[in-house]
Amino acid sequence: MNLDFILDVLSTGLRMATPFILVGLGGLISLSAGDLNISLEGFMLIGAFFAVLGSYLFESYVIGICFAVLAALIYGLLFGLFTIKLKADVFVVGIALNLLASEATVFFSRLFFNVRGSFSDPRIEGIPNIHMAFLDDIPVLDQLLNNHSAFVYISWIMIVIFWFLVYRTPYGFYFRAAGEHPEALETTGIRVNKIRWIANTICSVMCGLAGAHLSLGYLKMFVEDMTAGRGFIALSAVIFGGSNPVTMAITSLLFGLAEGISLRIQNMGIPSQFTLMLPYLTTILALIFRAVRKSRKTTTLLTSIALTDTETKGGKL
Repeated sequence: MNLDFILDVLSTGLRMATPFILVGLGGLISLSAGDLNISLEGFMLIGAFFAVLGSYLFESYVIGICFAVLAALIYGLLFGLFTIKLKADVFVVGIALNLLASEATVFFSRLFFNVRGSFSDPRIEGIPNIHMAFLDDIPVLDQLLNNHSAFVYISWIMIVIFWFLVYRTPYGFYFRAAGEHPEALETTGIRVNKIRWIANTICSVMCGLAGAHLSLGYLKMFVEDMTAGRGFIALSAVIFGGSNPVTMAITSLLFGLAEGISLRIQNMGIPSQFTLMLPYLTTILALIFRAVRKSRKTTTLLTSIALTDTETKGGKL
């Protein structure tokens, strides 16, 4: 294992982590506002399809991205209608929207492209890679950080923006209050449902961007169910990160590196069934680690309370 291989894995990991980060940031805002959106997978898949459709029809990746965001926003209206307006169970709605996205993209593929399975065409304009000339003379950084899709760099900026939004703006407080103490927020005159709709809108936009990156930044084509569980992996990053954008991004990077490793070791004679399961295995291990850590913290807290109570009673006696 030489330096080139390691840098290649790291560079691939950065690229693979991008959809996790973008979707995770949207899911983080939604979770902060009290909605555990398990339909992130469906949102991203819808965005991926309509990004290709827009780019194909107008031969422009910019319009493709706009299509992706608009489609995700419309899909977000469905999620908000059932969960916020009609107060339906968020898990049932999430599962339904994931299934709907999978089947709807199959239908739209036949309707617009007259194909099923995958669609690729020279008219599809992909998101261009950004070349930073000042890195050309720095071998390690050039291979690691140069020539990525624009969304790779945008995702890093988004981490900072969302951290500032969550912890340094009134709306960050409103989001967290809507999720943790909605009754208290209502007493201040701020409508909880309005905050949830804003969070839902932000989540939809981020999922649309992630879908566009997936279909126009990776492959310049659409493949049925091409999200391949990435929405659920991003959701696990949100849960593991504890609604902190930085921690969530680091967790997403870990999952991206796992996916990058799985892609690079396929040429080493390892059966593909094992290499493809690596990102999902990493996700499971991360969630187990979080559960064990949380359990230990709870046990330590209860032990401290019990000891304090015993000492207090002993002092009274």
